[in-house]
Amino acid sequence: MAGAEARFRSYLAERGLRCTAPRLRVLNVALRRAGHFEAEELYEALRQSGKSASRATVYRTLVHLTECGLIKEALRSEGRARYEGVYGIEHHDHMVCAECGRVIEFCDEMIEELQERVCRRHGFRPLEHRMAIRGICRECRGIRKRRDD
Repeated sequence: MAGAEARFRSYLAERGLRCTAPRLRVLNVALRRAGHFEAEELYEALRQSGKSASRATVYRTLVHLTECGLIKEALRSEGRARYEGVYGIEHHDHMVCAECGRVIEFCDEMIEELQERVCRRHGFRPLEHRMAIRGICRECRGIRKRRDD
């Protein structure tokens, strides 16, 4: 966590921005969240913990945390961004159930190699990628199948 905070402080300083206590609170809560989160969920978690940060500060800080590579927008659903911490975490992709909203994380080396090959073939230098497959999870398919019988 100290490395993440140092990176964030450096990012802010390079842009002439102050490293305020509310920004650091947002950083700490965002990186301690398990799984994926929305900005409003993060704001509520801060509020309920008694740590102050305005809604505007939360939204602006999420932009900064994304730009400095500590979190990323992992998914977008119903027009809302869902973020996840990426500092010290291996790259992975997502499957999202359209019925229950469950998110399944996975990594497949063949998919990664194919993406690299396609980029090389086109002389393209990738900076990042996001992959999310929408579908119906095993549990929901089982429920649906029983309902349809």
